[in-house]
Amino acid sequence: MKRNLLFLFVTTCLLFSCNSAKEKEAETPKSLGLQQAETYDLKGYRFEDKDLASADELLTAYKAMKVGDTVEIKVKAKVNSVCQKKGCWMRLDLGDAESFVRFQDYGFFMPKDLAGDEVLVNGMAYVEETSVEDLKHYAEDAGKPQEEIDAITEPELSYNFLSTGVLIPKKGK
Repeated sequence: MKRNLLFLFVTTCLLFSCNSAKEKEAETPKSLGLQQAETYDLKGYRFEDKDLASADELLTAYKAMKVGDTVEIKVKAKVNSVCQKKGCWMRLDLGDAESFVRFQDYGFFMPKDLAGDEVLVNGMAYVEETSVEDLKHYAEDAGKPQEEIDAITEPELSYNFLSTGVLIPKKGK
């Protein structure tokens, strides 16, 4: 009898501990809740798809910033291009300008065929001066012709974004 009670107690404890582990696993910052998972593919860390700025609002924020300024923001914008080597950066369409997006800790990558799609991006927007060397490197990654790469001779002020997460709407949703 004692043996059966002990077996029942140990089995019950194991079942509850397994359920707790599954619940914790389901709540990791790199996973989506059930409702979001039906609508989006997640790259990076999850975030809520609410209170999103538009591309125009992000551009307005950039224009008010100086080199070194930052602002935390979530934005919905169309992707102009993606790094064709690894998907390690993307450019967002802001109408009259672009925002160059990198991913926190080089921790996730975008699908290379994402250009033209709208995405939701969470992170830190900032303005910096991009060197000629970096501009040429990015042009090479984008597959630009050599003449266009050679024409880069001046550093540029650029609108940049360090993303902690990207929600990519699933096709047909």
